[in-house]
Amino acid sequence: MLELANKRIVLGLTGGIACYKLAEFVRRATEQGAIIDVVMTEAATHFITPVTMQALSGRPVYLDPWDARIPNNMPHINLSRGADAILIAPASTDFMAKLVHGMADDLLSTLCVARGACPLLVAPAMNREMWLNPATQRNAAQLREDGVVLLGPAEGDQACGETGGGRMIEPDQILNELIAFFQPKLLQGRRVLITAGPTSERIDPVRVITNRSSGKTGYAIARAAHEAGAHVTLVSGPTALSTPYGVDRVDVESARQMHDAVMQLAQANDVFISVAAVADWHVVNSSEQKLKKTADNAAPALQFAPNPDILAEVAAMQNGPWCVGFAAETENLIQHADAKRRRKGVPLLVGNLAQQVMDADVTELVLFEEGGHTSLTPRPKLQAARALVAAIAQRLPRKNNT
Repeated sequence: MLELANKRIVLGLTGGIACYKLAEFVRRATEQGAIIDVVMTEAATHFITPVTMQALSGRPVYLDPWDARIPNNMPHINLSRGADAILIAPASTDFMAKLVHGMADDLLSTLCVARGACPLLVAPAMNREMWLNPATQRNAAQLREDGVVLLGPAEGDQACGETGGGRMIEPDQILNELIAFFQPKLLQGRRVLITAGPTSERIDPVRVITNRSSGKTGYAIARAAHEAGAHVTLVSGPTALSTPYGVDRVDVESARQMHDAVMQLAQANDVFISVAAVADWHVVNSSEQKLKKTADNAAPALQFAPNPDILAEVAAMQNGPWCVGFAAETENLIQHADAKRRRKGVPLLVGNLAQQVMDADVTELVLFEEGGHTSLTPRPKLQAARALVAAIAQRLPRKNNT
């Protein structure tokens, strides 16, 4: 599935070293089906050439407000009409000020003033002191108030050698946020708490008991909920996955740590989605030092105790969040998953067969609720996550009973 199929994007580059990163963005966005018209300021051409951007986009690059290739000599009008979005990246301090004050002294700024109802997304990129300057902060606030979507900036190393806020978010993050922009905002204004990944129960400092959960499904659901407009907090066990942009992440290891984190956060959220593969037991007599082999190679006598039931506790809260559970079974899915939903006391439980989805990029979800069960068609995990988020939004009680 091409995430940006037939979406026409006007990409505006302003003067900044981050221009070179937009070459990768254009390549990946076109792979996702986007039609990219690149508009560059004169300053941007000092950092990357129009030839490069034309080669990657496969389309002419525009610099001149009097471009004779446009039959009516009005590229500022023609380019903005029919565009699905205008994206300014990198957006310099100067250009953000132009946007706030409606200045129109080159093609890109004039195009933005003339854009009408076309959405505008802006990815700031500048030195940390320039970003923190009160004038820039006022401009950023005004752009948000005017309905402009600001992407970032991020914290990190800067070309000047300093470190701090103002760094442009990475090309893959810009691409994901552009894709997210076009997703239906089914959870706008909602707060969603998600657990993901495995838990890790210590035997000694170098050995643990865990499971094969990769965390891919939970992370995909976190991304899909963010795309749907929710404020998302992800409580994650140990995984090798990157945090979806825009999602707050809390790292834990054991089931008890996950329990504590969820209990602190649950009441502040509207929805709790328990995706994590939480260990049922922990080792009571874990060792502070590495266990050594004995002469007879006898296995250590490990003693186990049950872990807290996170989902059941949250589901039992008064005025707690609306709860969604997960069940990964290896047999008798319908019987076991429906029994788990009833036992946990949740309105919706999502089941699948572990042997089919572990370490895979495609999943088949079955939704269990009081009225029966519904199977979703197999699809990539992000697509499945979006379908699940839509199903949750459809079932979620309205705020304030309205």
